Amino acid sequence: MVRLLGRHGARSAGRPGGAPARRAAERARAAHERRRAARPGGQPEAREPGRLRSALTGRSVAGQVFLLQVVIVLLLVVAAVVSLYLQVRHDSTQEARKRSVAVAEAFANAPGTREALSAPNPTAVLQPRAEAARKATGVDFIVVMNTDGIRYTHPKPNRIGKKFVGTIAPALAGKTVVEEVNGTIGRLVQAVVPVTAPDGKVVGLVSAGVTLNNIDVAANRQLPLVLMAAAVGLGLATAGTALVSRRLLRQTHGLGPHEMTRMYEHHDAVLHSVREGVLITDDDGRLLLANDEAHRLLDLPEDAEGRHVLDLGLPDDTADLLASGRMATDEVHLVKDRLLAVNQRPTNVEGGPAGSVATLRDSTELRALSGRAEAARERLNMLYDAGVGIGTSLDVARTAQELAELAVPRFADFATVDLFDSVLGGGQPEAVTPLRRTALSGIREDAPLYPVGRQIRFVDSSPQARSLRSGQAVLEPDLDVAPGWHAQDLERTAQVVDYGIHSLITVPLRAGSLVLGVVSFWRSQKPQPFDVEELALAEELVARAAVSIDNARRYTREHSMAVTLQRSLLPRRLPEQSALDIAYRYLPAQAGVGGDWFDVLPLSGARVALVVGDVVGHGLHAAATMGRLRTAVHNFSSLDLPPDELVALLDELVGRIDQDEAAEDGSAPVTGATCLYAIYDPVSRRCTVARAGHPPPALVRPDGSVTFPDVPAGPPLGLGGLPFETAELELAEGSRLVLYTDGLVEDRERDIDEGLELLRGALEGAGESPEETCRAVLESQLPAKPSDDVALIVARTRALSADRVAEWEVPSDPAAVGKTRAAVTRQLTGWGLEELTFATELILSELVTNAMRYGADPIQVRVLFDRTLICEVFDSSSTSPHLRYAAMTDEGGRGLFLVAQLAERWGTRYTPEGKVIWAEQSLP
Repeated sequence: MVRLLGRHGARSAGRPGGAPARRAAERARAAHERRRAARPGGQPEAREPGRLRSALTGRSVAGQVFLLQVVIVLLLVVAAVVSLYLQVRHDSTQEARKRSVAVAEAFANAPGTREALSAPNPTAVLQPRAEAARKATGVDFIVVMNTDGIRYTHPKPNRIGKKFVGTIAPALAGKTVVEEVNGTIGRLVQAVVPVTAPDGKVVGLVSAGVTLNNIDVAANRQLPLVLMAAAVGLGLATAGTALVSRRLLRQTHGLGPHEMTRMYEHHDAVLHSVREGVLITDDDGRLLLANDEAHRLLDLPEDAEGRHVLDLGLPDDTADLLASGRMATDEVHLVKDRLLAVNQRPTNVEGGPAGSVATLRDSTELRALSGRAEAARERLNMLYDAGVGIGTSLDVARTAQELAELAVPRFADFATVDLFDSVLGGGQPEAVTPLRRTALSGIREDAPLYPVGRQIRFVDSSPQARSLRSGQAVLEPDLDVAPGWHAQDLERTAQVVDYGIHSLITVPLRAGSLVLGVVSFWRSQKPQPFDVEELALAEELVARAAVSIDNARRYTREHSMAVTLQRSLLPRRLPEQSALDIAYRYLPAQAGVGGDWFDVLPLSGARVALVVGDVVGHGLHAAATMGRLRTAVHNFSSLDLPPDELVALLDELVGRIDQDEAAEDGSAPVTGATCLYAIYDPVSRRCTVARAGHPPPALVRPDGSVTFPDVPAGPPLGLGGLPFETAELELAEGSRLVLYTDGLVEDRERDIDEGLELLRGALEGAGESPEETCRAVLESQLPAKPSDDVALIVARTRALSADRVAEWEVPSDPAAVGKTRAAVTRQLTGWGLEELTFATELILSELVTNAMRYGADPIQVRVLFDRTLICEVFDSSSTSPHLRYAAMTDEGGRGLFLVAQLAERWGTRYTPEGKVIWAEQSLP
């Protein structure tokens, strides 16, 4: 072990303990001198040239430095040559371009050039001039040519009369062309300029150029200077390497590289590299060597080497072990606040010097490291739990509460989440709006923190406001001395500190570039404040939760948009009518907005149409499709079509929608659309029903019995090919007709038959009013979180009493019109509607006259006294009248125009026997 001393021994040479190090160095030098003396001649200087050659060949550090210098010089020389060549060539090329343009323009504008081009023999005139100008200007050629590119001049006479090599089109347009081409005399830079007449017409061309060989010659002139500089650099590098090698040999006192390397490797590897303390003692218990780690672990004095181990102030058990020299394996000794594992072995096992060597290992740090590893594992577990436990629902508030509950008590004693109000509604966060306490979790419930639901506006100096403003987490290790935090609410912050909460971390909830709110972690029980590592953990935890909260926000926004769209497409209020007493409910699904819809449509003759439909699927597309179908039903119902014909038109419409969608993207999203359409007539108390793949209606009779009328079930809308049938029901006054969608009677846990029986039971026990019926049905039928939309309509029937209905048969005789008017006048007087007599007589006169003239027998007149006065004229023809403007010379054509002016609304309704023309007047 004495050989381990190396540089450390040299450092300790001035102390008593440095003697072993000096002796080791002296033995190494003596061995080296003996090897040198054994060489032929015995003179050390005889090997000096050999060492220099060794240095220059790269087998020493000096040689390696020399080789590096040579490589650097060569690289610089190559770079300089390339750079010089490229720069000279670039400059020469630019000079050649400028010279070519100047010479060509000068020759083109020279006196006599333009006139020579029109001479009988231009070459005879221009060739001597061109050659003289070429020699005077230093260019390689001057070529004069006509507008077709045929040369008149050239340095080589055999090229005259041939086609010019280059681009002349821009020059013919009056522009100057400069280019590099492979010409007849080699690679060259040439310029082509036009020769113009006084009127601006181009009468010829002049080209001048310089070959690239001349450019290369200019670059080659600089190379000798660069090469000479490179040779001087290599010489200086060689001389410098020789000087460095000689100096190194003198300073190492003749020790070779191998001996020096062994000494320093032992020192660095054993005494400094390992994280264990090393102690060497002699057989008397005197300390010979202690490395830096041993000094640190035992807190030894600076002059410890050379002193007895019992005099170093070590604990008795540790000092006794080191002084005894006995063998020990991983004995644990307490030295001050450290637990040291001591291993000791003798050094004289294989003829070495007497003494012992001991190694010390700090198990305290190992245990602390083990504790840190356990803490890191717990943090990883918490982050994993955050990934699977936060965001289980698409509810913003619930997701925020999951974050707060996960952090307590594993990370903090209390956790709060404050979000902008717009985020809770699914909107974009707005920094100018206050925040709202969305979630709170703690180890106790009596903490004086803001409660959930409280609107909070943080002051600028608070940690939360600083986090929101900077987008970075803020650590407040001691809240008691945090004036910025106290400024938020002096009374409440004092209560928080008195409660025991002493440390705070605030982290902004960031989702991309959006800041959704801020999360605060509070510590009370653990006395240590939050540290930087916990700050990083809080940022990671909040970053994971922010993704889930932002997803919930986006879902809330999309869901709200879909709900808003769907509710805007559903009836906002029921129309006024007297035939039915109606109550309704619409409940969107928890998973997303669907395509369920309903409508109540007043028709002519005091009749009312009820419609319920369903578009399979959820989301904006289903809601938009529902709106299209509802609009179509509104339009078709204005035609007063029977239910089966209206459903058939809907079926055709859905089929066209499917075809349009398939043509666009290869899919047909409108699948599974269903509809039920019913028309109730309060005069006859009959209800005509048709359905397309929809559940049947329920009928609650006045005595409370419940039936499901047998209405033919047509195919769902869009399939086509099959007709739809109707069922006609006669309803007693006070009957309740219940229309609904399949979400009320069918879900994943029950089939439709079971749902219908449950509906029957709910209707039998419901009250008589439609409102009571709706309430009872929903309370008994709906699960806590319905998976599908539910639309429900309950309509209680009314009947129009006979004393409010008047009917007359009208013979096909013009004289009968007056009798009919008189009968109607008497009826209106009996109803107290004398104010409507004139308008009603005029309307009936026109309608009856049209029926006699254009219709067919029999003709009937019916007047209904409801919310309006309704006049109806029936005839057996199917010809529909239409409104038109009569000319001044026409004798007729103004009847329907008068009817339209006097009536509130009018129209035509077809029946199996003919048609009915009707008109409504508002009551006075």
